[in-house]
Amino acid sequence: MDFLTGSTHLHITTWVVALILFFVAAFASKSKGIHMVLRLFYILVIITGGALFIEAMDYGQGMQYGIKFLLGIIVIGMMEMVLVRQAKNKPTTIFWVIFAISLFAVLFMGFKLQMGINFLA
Repeated sequence: MDFLTGSTHLHITTWVVALILFFVAAFASKSKGIHMVLRLFYILVIITGGALFIEAMDYGQGMQYGIKFLLGIIVIGMMEMVLVRQAKNKPTTIFWVIFAISLFAVLFMGFKLQMGINFLA
Protein backbone atom coordinates (compact mmCIF):
# COMPACT_ATOMS: atom_id res chain seq x y z
CA MET A 1 0.00 0.00 0.00
CA ASP A 2 2.91 2.28 -0.65
CA PHE A 3 0.95 4.10 -3.35
CA LEU A 4 -1.32 5.47 -0.61
CA THR A 5 1.49 6.74 1.59
CA GLY A 6 4.36 7.39 -0.83
CA SER A 7 3.39 11.06 -0.83
CA THR A 8 0.39 13.18 -0.02
CA HIS A 9 -0.49 13.78 -3.70
CA LEU A 10 -3.23 11.14 -3.92
CA HIS A 11 -4.91 12.41 -0.75
CA ILE A 12 -4.70 16.04 -1.85
CA THR A 13 -6.13 15.14 -5.27
CA THR A 14 -9.08 13.31 -3.73
CA TRP A 15 -10.05 16.11 -1.35
CA VAL A 16 -9.62 18.81 -4.01
CA VAL A 17 -11.94 16.88 -6.35
CA ALA A 18 -14.35 16.31 -3.44
CA LEU A 19 -14.43 20.04 -2.65
CA ILE A 20 -15.07 20.92 -6.29
CA LEU A 21 -17.87 18.36 -6.50
CA PHE A 22 -19.31 19.65 -3.22
CA PHE A 23 -19.51 23.25 -4.44
CA VAL A 24 -20.97 22.14 -7.77
CA ALA A 25 -23.57 20.03 -5.96
CA ALA A 26 -24.33 22.79 -3.45
CA PHE A 27 -24.97 25.43 -6.10
CA ALA A 28 -26.57 23.27 -8.82
CA SER A 29 -30.32 22.86 -8.91
CA LYS A 30 -30.38 19.13 -9.71
CA SER A 31 -27.37 17.43 -8.18
CA LYS A 32 -28.37 13.87 -7.29
CA GLY A 33 -25.78 12.24 -9.58
CA ILE A 34 -23.05 14.63 -8.47
CA HIS A 35 -23.95 13.93 -4.85
CA MET A 36 -23.53 10.18 -5.40
CA VAL A 37 -20.10 10.67 -7.00
CA LEU A 38 -19.19 12.98 -4.11
CA ARG A 39 -20.04 10.21 -1.65
CA LEU A 40 -17.56 7.97 -3.46
CA PHE A 41 -14.93 10.66 -3.03
CA TYR A 42 -15.75 10.88 0.70
CA ILE A 43 -14.73 7.24 0.94
CA LEU A 44 -11.56 7.81 -1.08
CA VAL A 45 -10.60 10.79 1.09
CA ILE A 46 -11.11 8.75 4.25
CA ILE A 47 -9.10 5.78 2.91
CA THR A 48 -6.16 7.90 1.75
CA GLY A 49 -6.30 10.04 4.89
CA GLY A 50 -6.39 6.94 7.08
CA ALA A 51 -3.37 5.49 5.30
CA LEU A 52 -1.48 8.76 5.80
CA PHE A 53 -2.60 8.83 9.45
CA ILE A 54 -1.08 5.37 10.00
CA GLU A 55 2.09 6.47 8.21
CA ALA A 56 2.23 9.64 10.36
CA MET A 57 2.78 7.58 13.50
CA ASP A 58 6.46 7.44 12.46
CA TYR A 59 6.72 11.20 13.05
CA GLY A 60 5.82 10.98 16.73
CA GLN A 61 2.93 13.43 16.42
CA GLY A 62 0.04 10.99 16.56
CA MET A 63 -2.22 13.23 18.61
CA GLN A 64 -1.94 16.18 16.22
CA TYR A 65 -2.55 13.94 13.23
CA GLY A 66 -5.47 12.38 15.12
CA ILE A 67 -7.02 15.81 15.65
CA LYS A 68 -6.53 16.56 11.95
CA PHE A 69 -8.19 13.25 11.08
CA LEU A 70 -11.21 14.09 13.27
CA LEU A 71 -11.44 17.57 11.76
CA GLY A 72 -11.43 15.97 8.31
CA ILE A 73 -14.32 13.73 9.31
CA ILE A 74 -16.18 16.81 10.56
CA VAL A 75 -15.59 18.54 7.20
CA ILE A 76 -17.03 15.56 5.35
CA GLY A 77 -19.97 15.41 7.76
CA MET A 78 -20.77 19.08 7.28
CA MET A 79 -20.54 18.72 3.50
CA GLU A 80 -23.10 15.94 3.65
CA MET A 81 -25.34 17.85 6.08
CA VAL A 82 -25.37 20.92 3.83
CA LEU A 83 -26.36 18.91 0.76
CA VAL A 84 -28.99 16.80 2.49
CA ARG A 85 -30.60 19.75 4.27
CA GLN A 86 -30.58 21.80 1.04
CA ALA A 87 -32.41 18.96 -0.71
CA LYS A 88 -35.05 19.07 2.04
CA ASN A 89 -35.25 22.89 1.88
CA LYS A 90 -34.14 23.30 5.49
CA PRO A 91 -31.78 26.02 6.79
CA THR A 92 -28.08 25.28 6.32
CA THR A 93 -26.34 28.39 7.65
CA ILE A 94 -24.87 26.80 10.78
CA PHE A 95 -23.57 23.85 8.78
CA TRP A 96 -21.88 26.21 6.29
CA VAL A 97 -20.20 28.02 9.20
CA ILE A 98 -18.99 24.79 10.83
CA PHE A 99 -17.84 23.55 7.41
CA ALA A 100 -15.81 26.73 6.75
CA ILE A 101 -14.20 26.77 10.20
CA SER A 102 -13.33 23.08 10.20
CA LEU A 103 -12.05 23.23 6.59
CA PHE A 104 -9.77 26.13 7.49
CA ALA A 105 -8.53 24.28 10.59
CA VAL A 106 -7.87 21.01 8.77
CA LEU A 107 -6.06 22.76 5.90
CA PHE A 108 -3.97 24.78 8.33
CA MET A 109 -2.99 21.67 10.28
CA GLY A 110 -2.42 19.63 7.13
CA PHE A 111 0.00 22.12 5.64
CA LYS A 112 1.67 22.91 8.97
CA LEU A 113 2.42 19.35 10.11
CA GLN A 114 5.54 17.49 8.95
CA MET A 115 3.93 15.56 6.11
CA GLY A 116 2.43 18.76 4.71
CA ILE A 117 3.72 21.15 2.07
CA ASN A 118 5.88 24.02 3.24
CA PHE A 119 4.96 27.00 1.08
CA LEU A 120 7.40 29.37 2.74
CA ALA A 121 10.60 27.38 2.14
